[in-house]
Amino acid sequence: MVKSLYLDCHAGIAGDMFLSALVDLGADANYIIDQLKSLPLNHFELHFSKKDKKGIQALTLAIDFEEAHHHRKAKDIYQIINNSDLPQRVKERSISVFEVIAQAEAKIHGMDVNDVHFHEVGAMDSIIDIIGSCLALESLAIDNLYASPIPTGHGKINIAHGIYPIPAPATAEILTGVPLAHFDVAAELTTPTGAGFIKALVKDIGPMPNLTINRIGYGGGNKDFDFPNIVRVIEFTENKVSLNTTNTTKDATPNFVQQLECQIDDMTAESLGFLLQALFNKGALDVYYAPIIMKKSRPATLITMICRIEDAAEFEDYLLQHTTTLGVRSSTIQRQTLVRQFQSLTTKYGVITVKLGLLNNQIIKAKPEFEDVKRAALQTNIPFMRVYQDIEAEIHQHILNN
Repeated sequence: MVKSLYLDCHAGIAGDMFLSALVDLGADANYIIDQLKSLPLNHFELHFSKKDKKGIQALTLAIDFEEAHHHRKAKDIYQIINNSDLPQRVKERSISVFEVIAQAEAKIHGMDVNDVHFHEVGAMDSIIDIIGSCLALESLAIDNLYASPIPTGHGKINIAHGIYPIPAPATAEILTGVPLAHFDVAAELTTPTGAGFIKALVKDIGPMPNLTINRIGYGGGNKDFDFPNIVRVIEFTENKVSLNTTNTTKDATPNFVQQLECQIDDMTAESLGFLLQALFNKGALDVYYAPIIMKKSRPATLITMICRIEDAAEFEDYLLQHTTTLGVRSSTIQRQTLVRQFQSLTTKYGVITVKLGLLNNQIIKAKPEFEDVKRAALQTNIPFMRVYQDIEAEIHQHILNN
């Protein structure tokens, strides 16, 4: 069984509305507040209260601060999250939301993503909205998120850079590729934070799934209109076969990473081999070498590595200090990855670990781990490829064909 959530955004979505709706659904407010207060933030107090929104009792959120808000760079927010004791999935979801917002701001303002000042999003209330909502999802044990098409509203809004059309530039950029809904309202219905949740966390956008509803929560916005200014979250259970898996990574949705490159023509093969392993040990997502021809017809090596955006500066320094290069090229790229899981399969060669690749909760790829196949081949004195083929046949029979 997989717990899933449908975001009914008929009136748009904002961070405080989403967090309030999750608490109204049953997320533990005390757990959220305790976890947030463990972070190095200004002192704050959260106040949840019920308000009537055109006949619907919705939970609303007010945040009190003792100190004035101040802006933060993206890398500062990533550091706060990574250095915290928050649950791992909360860290990943929170950073994913900040990444899509930072990427949008960087593109709009023509600057490096790590140097983005978050303005509205960097203010403490929005930091609390994002991390608090991800904590609420964890409290509810929500695995998958779905949403309705998103209305943005129209008109003008006064933001940090002046008066801009609705949707705000960051909101519009974040919502590229996201189905929108027409709603003729002269107001901002969806904020950059709300759009960030949709882009970073939602698996699919469309009608509500044809499944049994477990419970419903209502989160209200601070503005009043002639319609219910709420976001409705609907929890249901998907009947999926449990795989008894571990080491789940992010879902098959786009995410942003940093790609670093440099060219080397004066390091030995031994040194390059040492460097590759060192980069992996430091947490690189991927590293690979490619042979190239540089100026003066010199054979050389192109080093390409991929890392999390918040780790880019550290890896740039490492490459400059531990290689002979005089410069490192850095660019933010978008990637899409399958959900990766590991399952133990009992075969005639013993227990073999199988790496799975999932898309939309369906297994589309499966392969045995090399070291387990190698061990089985050595123990049985059977050629490696025969062992691999035998195990592959059992994977097809017991996993892929089920």
